[in-house]
Amino acid sequence: MKKIIAIIVLLFFGFVAFAQEYRTHKVKKEETIESIAKKYKVTPFDLYALNPDAKKGLKPDTVLIIPKIGKIDVDVEPEETKELIGFKKHRVSRKETLYSLSKEYNVTIDEIKKHNKRLYSENLRKGDKIEIPRYKTVESVVSLENTIKKYKVQPKEGKWRVAYKFGITVPELEALNPNMDAVLQPGQQLNVPNIEPSKEKLVEESFNYYTVLKSEGYMALNRKLGVTQEQLEALNPELKVDGLKLGMVIKIPGDARTTLLVNNVPSTDLTKNLKNLKPKNIALMLPFKTNKIDVDSIEATKKAIRTDGFLSVSLDFHAGVLMALDSAKQLGISTNLKVFDTKNQSSEISKILRENDFTRYDAVIGPLLTENFDAVASALKTDSIPVLSPLTMPKNLYGNVFQTIPSNELLEQTIINYVKSDSLSRRMIIVSDSKNKAISDRLKTEFPEAKQVFSRKNKEGQEAYFIYQTDLLNAIGKGRNIVFLETKNEGFASNVISMINGMTTDNNEIILMTTNKNKAFEGKEISNYHLSNLKFHYPSPNRTTDVSTASNAFVRAYRRIYNVSPNKYGVRGFDLTFDLLLRLSYGENLYKSSPNTLETEYVENKFRYSKKPFGGYYNEAVYIVKYDNMTIIEAKL
Repeated sequence: MKKIIAIIVLLFFGFVAFAQEYRTHKVKKEETIESIAKKYKVTPFDLYALNPDAKKGLKPDTVLIIPKIGKIDVDVEPEETKELIGFKKHRVSRKETLYSLSKEYNVTIDEIKKHNKRLYSENLRKGDKIEIPRYKTVESVVSLENTIKKYKVQPKEGKWRVAYKFGITVPELEALNPNMDAVLQPGQQLNVPNIEPSKEKLVEESFNYYTVLKSEGYMALNRKLGVTQEQLEALNPELKVDGLKLGMVIKIPGDARTTLLVNNVPSTDLTKNLKNLKPKNIALMLPFKTNKIDVDSIEATKKAIRTDGFLSVSLDFHAGVLMALDSAKQLGISTNLKVFDTKNQSSEISKILRENDFTRYDAVIGPLLTENFDAVASALKTDSIPVLSPLTMPKNLYGNVFQTIPSNELLEQTIINYVKSDSLSRRMIIVSDSKNKAISDRLKTEFPEAKQVFSRKNKEGQEAYFIYQTDLLNAIGKGRNIVFLETKNEGFASNVISMINGMTTDNNEIILMTTNKNKAFEGKEISNYHLSNLKFHYPSPNRTTDVSTASNAFVRAYRRIYNVSPNKYGVRGFDLTFDLLLRLSYGENLYKSSPNTLETEYVENKFRYSKKPFGGYYNEAVYIVKYDNMTIIEAKL
């Protein structure tokens, strides 16, 4: 009876397969239901409907029934190529041969030799340590015509969230949606892989997420994020099969250093690669407060410029902006600039936003102050209009925000990395007051060999902001000494600086550093001679150019027009605006022209933007500068 039933079933499936044009597929090692669906241009649901047991998992050599509903000729296998994703170290055992290793690891003998070149001329020997290449299979047919579905973007979802949810890379998501904007809007319809809802990945807020950049391997991610390959593979099991891919979104620990990407990236000259020369529309928002200036009185206007800090900064910054527009024009970049006077009033900003259509602008620079800037950025994020914060740190890093000033955390990490990259032997001393103990402790964690010295207290137990020379005698010795001074108290800074300057001898070298160069190091009690003698090092968003002697074309043109050398606000206005115009002319928009592999540098400022997983873009380009012969120059190892 059982045989009869079996014959009936075989006849039934044979008839169905003939009538509806089905074929079979033998599952290969590491294949998934999604990869097989892609191969035959069907949906995973089609496969599950005909192969219910596949829901429990696929095993090699399992035979699946495949419907012929795709447009490719299923009698012709898609062409496959191999892509190298890494290596496995192997120690050769007794009796192992190249042939046995090739069978064990499913690679050819030539592929093993290619990555172990001595094997071309030498025989394999017991105990040899060789590298076995690991590959993944890349199919030449990549049409997803029958394996995609529509997905409605949810609130707070960006490209990386959607890509992660459906197990694809950001470039793959962009390829599925050629007209997709840089910033996604809630309710927007996107094409995504047609996977089962239960297979969609959830974004867990307790973790961070990172988008893999071009040519990044596990070693680079370890240096950047402080996460090992084993940790990444434990959180992202698919890495064991597919390896790292450009644009792949991976889960990383919540405490990973996602905001401290301090890398040395070569500077790029964008003037040599301008592709988009359409006229640029830029809005500039500054607090001129012209409503409070008596323009009919020259003396009153001069007084306002002298006494009103906002007006003075705005005028200098605006002058630099105009110079940038002129420099861009000489490169064939036309700019329509609209200047708005915010009057430093929230009501005026609301009026500007209400009465103007900002969807036609390529970018907005300003406002200057944090609260006003946040209001503008929040209002324009729905339309994905880039908003650049020129001089201050934004409170909220929305998806459309470009924070052009590096954060204090980034400055701190940069000088730590600078010291670590110096291989010369040295003694480390960290001097701080109690208010900066947290910084001192972080430095101690980074440099365990360092000696910590804290400010003394008076009889009442209050901070006295001084130390004795004896506190440093056992710490500073012969040879090279690096002293970190962490304080915001000018008196304490003066006490320590003059003391360690007096301890410098022919037998020792003392280099003064800080993670935060603030007003305490600029006061009247601080000797620039001492700072220069101690080669004072600190991280800075900008380098200092001696504009009185600078031969830079911008400085010369500025002097010719305004009869005076530009100050730091004028230079900042030029550098930021010129960079913005070049980036807009380098790519389709600012978002696509701001990968963190692209660094630009101008008169005093450099820019390399990195995107936060849950927000906008921040500048991670930082200088290390030092006092040298009574001038401030860039420090290079």
